[in-house]
Amino acid sequence: MSDNTELHVPVVGSDDAESCHHDGAERKSHHSDKVKSSLISRLNRIEGQVRGIKGLIERDTYCDDVLNQIASVQSALNGVGKLLLEHHLKSCVVERIQEGDTDVLAELMTTMNKLIK
Repeated sequence: MSDNTELHVPVVGSDDAESCHHDGAERKSHHSDKVKSSLISRLNRIEGQVRGIKGLIERDTYCDDVLNQIASVQSALNGVGKLLLEHHLKSCVVERIQEGDTDVLAELMTTMNKLIK
């Protein structure tokens, strides 16, 4: 999926909308089957890429080739992060703000700072 692909994200409150449950001690999200499947597929591919990198190192592959594969994995992980962030913003964050919970903004900023390091 390219970065230019627009994703359909259900409106909060619709039957197939993604949602978050925040009861203090345990926080959970519910992703649609389509989004969950996309995330899992991407992570499975990344997992395979990481195993491939391990194999490259075991075979003493030229460092530059290994580093290019590492860059590819990092880019793929960033893609997963962007997808998850988009859905988080459009569901969990919106939901919590609508409920009057503005603490979610500080939480989001902390997470964003970790993502863009």
